[in-house]
Amino acid sequence: MTKLIKYAIGLLLLLLTYSALAVTPDRGGTIEAVADGKKINFPLLKTEMLAKVKGDLVTVTVKQTFTNPHDQPLHATYLFPLNQDAAVHRMLMEVGDERIEAKIQRIEEAKATFEQAKQQGKAASLLTQHRPNMFTQNIANLMPKLPVQVTLTYSQILPKIDGQYELVLPLVVGPRYQPAGAGVPPTPTAEVNSTTKFGQWEIENLPAYPEVAGLNSPDIIDKERVSITVDIEGGLPIAELGSKTHAISEEKLSENQRIIHLAEGKIIDNKDFVLRYRLGGSSTQAGLLAHQDERGGFFSVQLEPPAVPSIRDVVAREMVFVLDTSGSMDGEPIAASKQFMQHALHNLHPNDYFRIIRFSNNAEEFTAEPVPATAENIQQGLRYVEGLTADGGTEIPNAIQQAFAKPAQQDTLRLVVFLTDGYIGNESEVLSQIAEKIGTARIYAFGVGTSVNRFLLEEMANRGRGFARFIDPTEKADDVAIQLAGKLESPVLTDITVDWGDLQVSDISPGNIPDLFADGAVRIQGKYRQSGQHTIKVAGLVNGRKAVLPITVNLPTSSDDQDNPIPVIWARSQIAEAMRQINMPAHLRTETVADSVLKDKVTNLGLNFSLTSQWTSFVAVSQKIVNEHPGQTEHSNIPLPMVKGVTAKAYGDNPQQPVASTQPLMMAQNFSGGATPEPSTLAGLFIIAAIGAWACYRRQGMDHVAQ
Repeated sequence: MTKLIKYAIGLLLLLLTYSALAVTPDRGGTIEAVADGKKINFPLLKTEMLAKVKGDLVTVTVKQTFTNPHDQPLHATYLFPLNQDAAVHRMLMEVGDERIEAKIQRIEEAKATFEQAKQQGKAASLLTQHRPNMFTQNIANLMPKLPVQVTLTYSQILPKIDGQYELVLPLVVGPRYQPAGAGVPPTPTAEVNSTTKFGQWEIENLPAYPEVAGLNSPDIIDKERVSITVDIEGGLPIAELGSKTHAISEEKLSENQRIIHLAEGKIIDNKDFVLRYRLGGSSTQAGLLAHQDERGGFFSVQLEPPAVPSIRDVVAREMVFVLDTSGSMDGEPIAASKQFMQHALHNLHPNDYFRIIRFSNNAEEFTAEPVPATAENIQQGLRYVEGLTADGGTEIPNAIQQAFAKPAQQDTLRLVVFLTDGYIGNESEVLSQIAEKIGTARIYAFGVGTSVNRFLLEEMANRGRGFARFIDPTEKADDVAIQLAGKLESPVLTDITVDWGDLQVSDISPGNIPDLFADGAVRIQGKYRQSGQHTIKVAGLVNGRKAVLPITVNLPTSSDDQDNPIPVIWARSQIAEAMRQINMPAHLRTETVADSVLKDKVTNLGLNFSLTSQWTSFVAVSQKIVNEHPGQTEHSNIPLPMVKGVTAKAYGDNPQQPVASTQPLMMAQNFSGGATPEPSTLAGLFIIAAIGAWACYRRQGMDHVAQ
């Protein structure tokens, strides 16, 4: 028994070692950690978001206020998301009585400007884009009692999904799994640079993931650090307005205008905010937005599918269901995936075939070959799905390889349905692989979670000529599963082309127009040379039959609205199109263009239209010196809340970077570059250790008896 007590004491000491790294709440939301016997201070954050919507155009201002509640200066880094379609075209920094308009620069120049300001003791901010939906805000010389306020402005066109316009304000970056070898620079000193020869690692490289509150210290983040206001001017009567993600209050100014607030006033940023609304009035199948200034003429045409009777597909389908069972899907996400599968399998047509693939570190399949959608096979498939558990890494390339490893079932249309949170860091590898493998198949990407990687999922659907939808597992997942399972039908309008007639256009995006689904829409954007009235013709196939939609467009000679967002939205779409080409095998590109040319195009668009991109950043520097001793200032990350609905399996200790004074909390090992499975929680390790200790004690006791 004495030995058992020794084992218990050893385990207790182990737990005490871990607890020494715990972060504890302090006064007024102040964050303070203790690591290696040293206090570490964290800056505070408040975020105010204002979205002004006109029809289906939105301009969003994101006001971030960084405060240092301690008596020592700090440098701070904040990892945060924005909408994947956001055209970020302005940044303003306010500190003390200074108001500084940020400048757009090549990323290496912006970093150099920021570092110089940091060393000089000036307040500075640097905005860096790592993905279209992932950014870091760096703050230099954040002084006690001298908050730094940074305001970002971005614009986008809201997508029309299932007959409603959808505004998504992402609030937290989830963990990202980084497979072995991804994001490794060619040399130890290499960094992202707009002038160097293009390298794949620049796309893959990810920022360090910050400390996560909610794993071992759930109360260190202010529960009221984000406020949201949405001002909608519909131009038409607004109907069916609501949010399933957050409780909202609605102020009705008129039939066409609403002001939306969070019902709770302020919230913690642990899940995305999604607002949907429908515009009344007569339904149109095309809508035009246009603007002309000294930079030229810009247009955006929205296309909607023709109204056709709802019919069940005649063509047999091979439905390939690909389920993410990695550790980040543990808990509510995998439960929601199982609910979706229950309804999706029951919705199969009698002449369909189906396959089920699960993946984490590897990919495994329910059956060796596609099986007919008989009642018996469906029941066996459901039993297989019900037995799935979540653990391990997120190796999506293995799943794609498995899905396309064999030819499609003869005389069927292959539809590949992904269910995943998209928490990976090797997006370009996945998108390039899909472009290589897709053939005539379609991809339907279903994001499962409260703050999923929408950029990856939307791009997967774009490459696969399908659509992306999202399941919030914390909100009536069964109702959503029923609704979305019924949408696994073929598109209404396919093989879409546009005859521009006598209208001279250039720089069109998207390069390949995606298929149109019922109650959906697609935007075609470009530049025009001649103003005035023109007729263009949109053509496509409806169930194999030719369909034509003539559209009359009236393009302005000049525009009075100098703040019109159409030009920056066009430039943002061109950047997205260039990045799609970069993330595509050269032999599949629409044009024979070298990577370096595409990189230059992205950089120049960023500089000419003041847009953040992979190789352009905003930087702002104060005139005044605020820190007399900048060399003694420590750096600290803004902690992030744990994403709502996930378990601790989505996060874990980084085995290659042991916890140190600058890393007092659990880190997301997904950012480390390691390919080991996502670890269990500390509680699980304790239980295993305790069982081991008890077993060892029992064995020694039995050996003693045997003697």
